[in-house]
Amino acid sequence: MKGLELSQKYYEAYGRQMIRGQFPEIADQAAVGLVGYGSECLGFDDEISTDHDYGPSFCIWLPREVYIKHGKGMQAAYDALPKEFMGFAGRVEEEQGKGRVGALCLEDFYLEILGRDSVPETAEEWLAVSEAALATATNGAVFEDPCGKFTAVREGLLSYYPREVWLKKLAESLAKAAQAGQYNYARAMKRGERVAAEIALTEFVKEAMQTVYLLNKKYAPFYKWMHRGMKELAVCSEIGDMLALLYQVPDPAAAWEGVSPTDYLYHLNTDDGRVLVVEAVCNVLVQTLNEMGLSDRQDNFLQNHVGEILGKI
Repeated sequence: MKGLELSQKYYEAYGRQMIRGQFPEIADQAAVGLVGYGSECLGFDDEISTDHDYGPSFCIWLPREVYIKHGKGMQAAYDALPKEFMGFAGRVEEEQGKGRVGALCLEDFYLEILGRDSVPETAEEWLAVSEAALATATNGAVFEDPCGKFTAVREGLLSYYPREVWLKKLAESLAKAAQAGQYNYARAMKRGERVAAEIALTEFVKEAMQTVYLLNKKYAPFYKWMHRGMKELAVCSEIGDMLALLYQVPDPAAAWEGVSPTDYLYHLNTDDGRVLVVEAVCNVLVQTLNEMGLSDRQDNFLQNHVGEILGKI
């Protein structure tokens, strides 16, 4: 059973009655759900995930003034709930996983993840928060929120970046993808710098995925889950499978043997299968930029589309 489903069933079986029965005076101030760190909050948990920070559990978010008065009592009541549920053992927490469930201060929850307890207002404030943090603060599910305070922040974040910020981030990711995959990879291979080439390829993969999330207007999660999460996206989801091909291409070293410093300055080394995959990914991105009206250019070099996008701010 997925962690989110287990969490909701556990709350419905024990948590709701605990809150309403033992804390009737603040029950309407308690938001409940499972949001934050952990694969279960993304819905990506599997058998491997059950070795730590997994088990029947849920979050109770209380506004600070309520948490100060009732947080300890609420946590004690939460701790007294049955540990085993539906055949699942109680949650086993690692040291860094403590304090992620149970009674939590609403404002501190967002403050810890985002570095602020409210929705960013200016472009500078939005850019100061990492995208992975925004994904962490808006994943999972809210089961109940009678007062609406937790959900108000959540919905403000889910409304996504202002257009100016979105375009800036999109332009930045395209530029980085072009620099790494379409420029520096080939230069490193010509020099025989295999470590640098592998780093360039990895940077391209990361920035290509980042671009796909931006085109979907969805926050990219922590790097470990970026590729897995692409399966859920509506736009350019096929790029996930294309990027996976990069790690199946046979060692391309032979394709660069005997290459001089001036070779492949203005055309591609199509003997390297990785180059072909990179260009195929870029082609899909360019077509999507055209379809979305973000660029009128047709050429495959992503850097040449950056100015088009920035010009729309």
